[in-house]
Amino acid sequence: MELQEKLRVLSDAAKYDVSCSSSGSNRKNTPGGLGNASEAGICHSWTEDGRCVSLLKILFSNECVYDCVYCMNKNSNSVKRATFTPKEVIELTLNFYKRNYIEGLFLSSGVVRNPDHTMEQLLEVVKGLREEKFNGYIHLKGIPGADQKLIHAAGNYVDRMSINIELPSEKSLLTLAPQKKKENILLPMAAIKEEIQAYKAEKKLSRFAPSFLPGGQTTQMIVGASPESDLNILKLSEGLYDRFSMKRVYYSAYIPANENSRLPSIQTKPPLLREHRLYQGDWLLRFYGFTAKELLNPQNPNFDLDLDPKCFWALENLQLFPMEINKASYENLLRIPGVGVRSAFKIIKARRMGALNYGDLKKIGIVLKRAKYFITCKGKYYGGISIYPENIRRQLIQKPQDDQQQLSIFDLYEKSLLQIEEPSKVMGEL
Repeated sequence: MELQEKLRVLSDAAKYDVSCSSSGSNRKNTPGGLGNASEAGICHSWTEDGRCVSLLKILFSNECVYDCVYCMNKNSNSVKRATFTPKEVIELTLNFYKRNYIEGLFLSSGVVRNPDHTMEQLLEVVKGLREEKFNGYIHLKGIPGADQKLIHAAGNYVDRMSINIELPSEKSLLTLAPQKKKENILLPMAAIKEEIQAYKAEKKLSRFAPSFLPGGQTTQMIVGASPESDLNILKLSEGLYDRFSMKRVYYSAYIPANENSRLPSIQTKPPLLREHRLYQGDWLLRFYGFTAKELLNPQNPNFDLDLDPKCFWALENLQLFPMEINKASYENLLRIPGVGVRSAFKIIKARRMGALNYGDLKKIGIVLKRAKYFITCKGKYYGGISIYPENIRRQLIQKPQDDQQQLSIFDLYEKSLLQIEEPSKVMGEL
């Protein structure tokens, strides 16, 4: 198969993998080298202000010995198959980078022959790129079940690695991907965590300590292909952050790729809004001090799709509100809808100069269209309605539909998982 056709097949096959982000890496250029993955030099995927910057996102191979029910590339599917050689991936990455088409590489793969063979091929790619003095960002997908020595060796050359957990429970894994074992996923995660901790300890002693995954490790799970609730999913994510020091957990809305009685029937669009709510809940876990059991419970195991998770939590705990903005602690300020980490810090700082009024809150940047129902300012309530859950909820969902704007971003993201939609079109210039 021609290289151009391989590129077309394997870039398209990579679109179902969403966990491509490079924040946290600081690999710098060296004299005579190519590229730079430092924070100021390169970003990947979607940035906070909505920009999308480019990276080459491909599978090494879409051949696979597994037959996962939800996967387009399962071995029983009749799809066009292709496999790169390590040399081809190296040359593609370097040539695309030199022509400013990309700023890094995101490399995953189906399992060819067996996990060890596949991991050996991926290791050859990343090692070869570094030997060619490529200092750009590399995000590699580790292969569950591969020898830990191979995963460790690859970690010495890449900026970030992912071991995908795939599904939110062992039961679903047994049902939809019976050839994959929970232990083969969790053991490499634990080993990677230990290696990262050892690297950080060595780095404190010597700045010449060899690098190991400076961007940390991530994982991804599919949302909507199995019956787990949002509570189950967030509890799993919370455990992954606590147990494995995970940098990010990515949520991928289930995209119907195969017809099977064990899969849900989705006639319209993937559950992108549910995916968005999970990302918002995940943010509250990581930066706002919430726990999964606080956000959701057995009586309310799923987020309200009409409200962001913090508003949903606030309406379920309305006995804590309204909070006096001039007296609330930093931790409590973070629990007010419309108040973020930065604005909470600004409030604490500004209060040292005197009591804040409603106009001051506008200047600080609080989202008052949500916050005003949950706060008092100098003892005065500015919500304008009675403090009952149904009243506040009605007002919140009547506001400009921020969530629909967010959803449109995720729709665009789904369409642009590979920024170069047809990389084969530029092959003639290489």
